[in-house]
Amino acid sequence: MTIRLAARRYARAIFEIALERNELDKWQADLASLAGLKKDEAVLSWLANPRADGGLKTQYLEQLGLGPLGQNLAHLLLGKGRLGMADEIDDEYQRLVARHQGLETAEVTTAVPLSDVEKENLAKRLGTVTGKKVVLKTAVDTQIIGGITARINDQLLDGSTRRRLLDLKKAISGGR
Repeated sequence: MTIRLAARRYARAIFEIALERNELDKWQADLASLAGLKKDEAVLSWLANPRADGGLKTQYLEQLGLGPLGQNLAHLLLGKGRLGMADEIDDEYQRLVARHQGLETAEVTTAVPLSDVEKENLAKRLGTVTGKKVVLKTAVDTQIIGGITARINDQLLDGSTRRRLLDLKKAISGGR
């Protein structure tokens, strides 16, 4: 099972619990704390080490200020060796909360950084495609040469120059 798929499953379960208990904000804070663990490789490595003292690990996790269910999640992920994917779970949870609030997240990649005006215009254009208000999560990748790629849920809109050049190459070579 890929990390992304596993993260989606965890996030979906957490979202359903949070929605049922009316604790969307509390879970956002707990997941952000867990996701922050990935920033410190030494701590993450220590937590993943089966030889490290379990009592010290528990004390460390308790210092994060997680709620009881957040603590349970942290221990579950730790026991399954998946604490390192907490940031992916957090990202997916944020998407689920945004969608619940009528927002859609688009992961946009461009060859050069976008200005604020360009981001706003792009969000509006993608909003007309999805029928929802779109929030952009932007990244820069010079490999796409120009244009943009946008991922909304599992749908990829590839308007990159690189894609167009690859399509042209394929057409010229007769589909080989």
